[in-house]
Amino acid sequence: MYPLIRAAKELIKDRNAPPLPILGTHVSWHRCWPQDIDVFMEMNNGRILTVLDLGRTLLAKRVGLLKALAKNGWSMTMAGSTVRYRKRIRPFVRFKVTHRCVGWDDKFFYLEHAIWIGEDCATHALYRAAVTDKNGIVRPGTVFRSMGFEGDRPDLPQWAQNWVDADATRPWPPEIPAEAAAA
Repeated sequence: MYPLIRAAKELIKDRNAPPLPILGTHVSWHRCWPQDIDVFMEMNNGRILTVLDLGRTLLAKRVGLLKALAKNGWSMTMAGSTVRYRKRIRPFVRFKVTHRCVGWDDKFFYLEHAIWIGEDCATHALYRAAVTDKNGIVRPGTVFRSMGFEGDRPDLPQWAQNWVDADATRPWPPEIPAEAAAA
């Protein structure tokens, strides 16, 4: 079930947060509640992704993207991700999440999220996101013009560019294993 109470809390708490620059960082604080845990007594990986989604929405609001989406009838969608889980998030643990855009290319925006428990990074994720309309992907240049942003495109961090390059070698659609095709 989608965490509606957590979503409402975030929206209310950050409703008057100041605007951020395009490459600014949104910080959110959370706690692992009993409804977030799985059978291994840790925060469920799907719930972690939902927390990242909530922060991404607030980041989009603070940089002015949500206004541009509403003004133009656009949507935002995820087009890929890579996630590293390195530390378990146990029940009742409080944690900080950082959300930021690390760059873009001709089609996609690249968003970084990190979950911190004290000084330790528990989870780190890179998402490829796109703005879309009824015709498909809206190019970042068009999005930025709508937002009034005229800055230069930064180089992606090398680790992010490496993921983009590696993911481009992945076949699409994937091959269906013979035993699955027969099922």
